[in-house]
Amino acid sequence: MNDRVNFDEMWGSGQESIRDPYADFNNWFQDENPSRLRKKQREADDLFRLTGITFNVYGRAEAAERLIPFDIIPRIISGREWSRLSRGIEQRVRAINAFLHDIYHRQEIVRAGRIPAEMISKNVAFEPKMIGVTPPGGVYTHIVGIDLVRTGPDEFYVLEDNARTPSGVSYMLENRETMLQMFPELFSRNRVQQVSNYPKMLRRSLAACAPNCAGDRPRVAVLTPGIFNSAYYEHSFLADKMGVELVEGHDLRVVDGRVQMRTTEGYQPIDVLYRRVDDEFLDPLNFNPESALGIPGIMDVYRAGNITIANAPGTGIADDKAIYSYMPDIVEFYTGEKAILKNVPTWRCNDPESLSYVLDNLEDLVVKEVHGSGGYGMLIGPTATKKDIAEFRKKLKARPGNYIAQPTLSLSTVPTFTRTGLAPRHVDLRPFVLVSPDKVDITPGGLTRVALKKGSLVVNSSQGGGTKDTWVLEE
Repeated sequence: MNDRVNFDEMWGSGQESIRDPYADFNNWFQDENPSRLRKKQREADDLFRLTGITFNVYGRAEAAERLIPFDIIPRIISGREWSRLSRGIEQRVRAINAFLHDIYHRQEIVRAGRIPAEMISKNVAFEPKMIGVTPPGGVYTHIVGIDLVRTGPDEFYVLEDNARTPSGVSYMLENRETMLQMFPELFSRNRVQQVSNYPKMLRRSLAACAPNCAGDRPRVAVLTPGIFNSAYYEHSFLADKMGVELVEGHDLRVVDGRVQMRTTEGYQPIDVLYRRVDDEFLDPLNFNPESALGIPGIMDVYRAGNITIANAPGTGIADDKAIYSYMPDIVEFYTGEKAILKNVPTWRCNDPESLSYVLDNLEDLVVKEVHGSGGYGMLIGPTATKKDIAEFRKKLKARPGNYIAQPTLSLSTVPTFTRTGLAPRHVDLRPFVLVSPDKVDITPGGLTRVALKKGSLVVNSSQGGGTKDTWVLEE
């Protein structure tokens, strides 16, 4: 790991000494036999395969389940670093919730001229059926994933906000469980904050958002599109860990003004539905009439205040990549404070001047679809071919409003286990946030995604990335 260019979280920037968070780990690693570590890596892979921790890749001939690569070298964050990150994450999440309430009510931020009206009204993620609707407890985004990247010792940027149905928390939990089984001695040498209580916190947080018609023990369920969905493993995992029912649309119906679940004792009301079904397919009477995944009439029950849907319909506008570029303004408008966490500088390609700059500098920029996800529909200029750039140039000219562009950041690297020992690989981090009417809970760490290909900046599992256990040390 001597040919470093980026900030490395274990070695720093060209330093000759190990950074403090990695000191105890490094002492342990130096005493380890490489053959034992290779054996442990194989055991971890076998454990993931046995547990069934897989994902589906769509759009390919072999669209089959794949094992998510797991790296046995943890990513380690100090308690001091995490404390600052947590403050910034909570500030951002509270601002997002305030923004969602505002745009579906008085739209004060538009009236104040901080966001152009057409960025809301013409945004495909804006849901008119949510106008005037206030969810139980005033919470729109019950579960949020904030994607962070690091460029230096104290420099973190928000890459994007995931306010619809953020995925990956099951991998965070399984990564920790695997490390505890593989290397219990490491946890006795490092004071690592726990993440295993996430399912318990999730259920408690969801129950706290139950509507007024719920009893003392609100009934929670997880709505899945079914076994063919790429994240089905996570849906079933979370339902099992929370001790709640995993349901599909055909298990539910509207009875007497409530959404009710089929049981052996007849239909029983559900108070909180943690849905992993997109807005479009949630209710065929109100959205896509062809949907067989949702529950006819659930939006009418929701508007009447008789069920909590987590996350609320229409939250997608908060993680729209064009809206992202306004997040510093959004944070300041609703909190009265400057954003603690930085945004990546962003050019909105629907602006003619910005488009001209982007077209002239495609070789140096990252260009993303406004509504894209999973690493698809994007161009990474420095690693793209001339053909890729030429094709993207045509797309940009045809539909400029569909894209934003950002500089290529020097993402931090972390040590990753390879056949030849430790090697630096680029990473991002997705902390998971739970929001209830009276508190914001942030799980210490989150999901670290790692680009396993040397030099690659794409960490998505569908694009060849893997995951790591993320350690946040006690202060």
